[in-house]
Amino acid sequence: MKKEALEVLENRRSIRKYKAEQITDEELKAVLEAGTFAPTGGGTQGVQIVAVQSPEYVARVDALNAKVIGKEDIHPYYGAPTIILVFETAECFTHELDGAAVCTNMVNAAYAAGLGSCWINRCKQMFELEEGKALLKEWGLPEDLSGVASMSLGYADCEQPVPKPRKEGYFVIV
Repeated sequence: MKKEALEVLENRRSIRKYKAEQITDEELKAVLEAGTFAPTGGGTQGVQIVAVQSPEYVARVDALNAKVIGKEDIHPYYGAPTIILVFETAECFTHELDGAAVCTNMVNAAYAAGLGSCWINRCKQMFELEEGKALLKEWGLPEDLSGVASMSLGYADCEQPVPKPRKEGYFVIV
């Protein structure tokens, strides 16, 4: 295994505090492109990735996720200037698995690019709500997209978390 790849996999951690400064277009495109190279069932590429950078839309997506939690006074995306949403399309027949692979590629690519990221859940529930469907319509996307995962993305405004020791028996070779 290439040493650089292993370093990314071993040291990428969730970042929960971000600088307000927006990431560059080049950094964003590198992360998004990494998502497009994730494996998908049957090679369908049945995933839609949406990068949200408009401060208005970032605030609306953040508030929508908080609404799903039932705590509208929190910020589930930790103040990140970019939110990435991952949806499955009608072409996707391995459903959440493809979206999870896409999001995994992107959080690892973010770390490799020197960015912070955090996988955020509740994307499915967010876009089942009328407010979520309205956002899809505003963005010119099909209303039948189903949310899989999302992530915060930006420059970390904290120390890189230290990996926890791996548990005994995490894997078995038979």
